[in-house]
Amino acid sequence: MATATEILTLTQWFSPAYPVGAFAYSHGLEWAIDVGDVTTAEQTSAWIKEVLRHGAGWNDALFLAAAYHADAEDLANIDATARAFAASSERLKETRLQGEAFCEVTAKVWATDLAHLTYPVAVGRAARLEGLPLELTTQFYLMAFVSNLAAVAMRLVPLGQTDGQRLIRDLTPLCTQITEEANCASLDDLASTSFLGDIAAMKHETQYSRIFRT
Repeated sequence: MATATEILTLTQWFSPAYPVGAFAYSHGLEWAIDVGDVTTAEQTSAWIKEVLRHGAGWNDALFLAAAYHADAEDLANIDATARAFAASSERLKETRLQGEAFCEVTAKVWATDLAHLTYPVAVGRAARLEGLPLELTTQFYLMAFVSNLAAVAMRLVPLGQTDGQRLIRDLTPLCTQITEEANCASLDDLASTSFLGDIAAMKHETQYSRIFRT
């Protein structure tokens, strides 16, 4: 069982107040909303579910777990693989800049040896160094991912606050399921078939008017 201190530490790491800048990234969702592919709560839920289950959500859970179990000398290879699996320049920017921000603040506050890691790899390594439970860390990570994309939809669809919170609630069991599967898997199970999400991220690079960085 996780202790109260462990739970509260993870709550801090994945709070909107933790300066990783997650609010600045839409993971391509901004483009999908702009062109009319996502216009309702149902479409928003389906979009996020696919990215979570068959795209970055699944792969990030694997990278997080791999970093958690890895020795320090193996982190570079895991991080290089995480960068290689970014399907576009904006996806790479997203994981790189959030990872660097997470490393910087966490290294200063917890005096941990973290630097220049992609976001899921940085989180996995930090959780290992702080002795936080892997399963709970992954659940928090995925829930933060879902919450951030729901917040994008609340602003741009526009999606009401109640519908947004209902969407997050409904996707919570999937976060738990992916966590359980990922923690029994390895990097050999990396796969991504959320092609529309990848295309949206690529299209967003040249979108004329935009609020989010990705």
